[in-house]
Amino acid sequence: MESYDDVISFLGEWGPYQRSVFLSISVIIIPNGYLALSMVFLADTPPHRCQLSNSSAAETFLGNLSLPLPTEEAGGQKVYSRCSRYRAGSNGSTLATERCLDGWVFSTDRYVSTIVTQWDLVCDQNWKGPFTTSVFFLGVLLGSAISGQLSDRYGRKIVLFGAIALRTTASLLQLASQSWEMFCILYFFVGMGEISSYIAAFVLGIEILSKSERIAFSTLGICMFYAFGYILLPILAYYIRDWKMLLLTLTMPEFLYIPLWWCIPESPRWLLTQGRKEEAEAILKYAARKNGVSHVGPIFSTIHSDMDSSKHSRSYLDLIATSNIRNVTIILLWMWLICTIGYYGLSLNTPNLHGDPYINCLISATSETLVYVMVWRLMCISPRRIATAVPLLFSGTMLLLIHWVPPIVRSGILAFIVMGSCMVMAGLLSLLLPETHNKPLPETISQMQPMYCSRKRSNPRSQAD
Repeated sequence: MESYDDVISFLGEWGPYQRSVFLSISVIIIPNGYLALSMVFLADTPPHRCQLSNSSAAETFLGNLSLPLPTEEAGGQKVYSRCSRYRAGSNGSTLATERCLDGWVFSTDRYVSTIVTQWDLVCDQNWKGPFTTSVFFLGVLLGSAISGQLSDRYGRKIVLFGAIALRTTASLLQLASQSWEMFCILYFFVGMGEISSYIAAFVLGIEILSKSERIAFSTLGICMFYAFGYILLPILAYYIRDWKMLLLTLTMPEFLYIPLWWCIPESPRWLLTQGRKEEAEAILKYAARKNGVSHVGPIFSTIHSDMDSSKHSRSYLDLIATSNIRNVTIILLWMWLICTIGYYGLSLNTPNLHGDPYINCLISATSETLVYVMVWRLMCISPRRIATAVPLLFSGTMLLLIHWVPPIVRSGILAFIVMGSCMVMAGLLSLLLPETHNKPLPETISQMQPMYCSRKRSNPRSQAD
């Protein structure tokens, strides 16, 4: 029996059809780059102080310490106290203080408004800013859990565009939020749509494109265009300082993707697993015509029988069914956990770094494009285990060396050391995974390679397991 890749090899490589799919799916990922990290600017906290009890609501922020307000040390400088003021009627040598009963006055030097200034998320309410981001990732967690199941049942294309519609609708409704609670609930659905669209797009591209195009798609395609979206974020935020206008600007381009519904096909692989051979063949025959390839006769007459039906129901339990796949699943879960915490932890921390947050964010985003080019080359010439381990070990080592950075630049050194140690561990564990370089993409779970550490002592019977 032939594999799927062998059957579709008549299409050739990097033809007009493959280039169209590559570009269409990659472009659709651009909003993922800036919406996922938009809270860097939407929820940043500008300098603030208590509003005086006898002042008007239109009071402006003054930083020259000329007002009768208590002061405190912040970043080696004396500033107004952010959470207290002198109590009205206090006299004598000791002035009593009280909470900011009349609200706060925020500096507008950097932002016209953020969600922090919108709902006064400071002082005893300052936990709500970081919690907003946590709610987003709770949506990411749920979207990660259900998007795969939904795409297996209804198709990759439907889930991709459905997730984009969910994210767009929730983002637009956020503009009309009447409270922080409403904003958070909607942000949960933004997170669901964010990860669901990314997963569906990644799987769709990998399944449609042939093996020679998958490396470029997973690095120079979907990841590079994600980085392009990330680069747009600080540029747009620099010129748009109001959080509502910024969010609207970030959301509206989603409507430009509606025509891509007619440009991106459903996955023939998925159609084949659903027993829909005619639809799968129709897509591939259209691809052949677009590539100028003539093909006569049925396409899937000799394909592997395990792909030719949907009788075998799968669930998450299959990921722990055997010792081999269970160990692989645990290692991959650990690696994804560490990579995600490290990536978003560092990216979302750019406003807290020394210097201008717009420049910090732009440097962070631009550096990604360079890394993706290097990873692409690394994946082309080296085994997958090496291409995975090297970036993890390098990143972990850099985080462990953070104590050499001057104190004015670094912050949270313990967190960096813990994260660096976890990344080094993930890099070492990745060396135990099965090697997939120059190997055919498995069609079923049973075709999965054994772990590298058990390959020498495995026998045919254990490999079948």
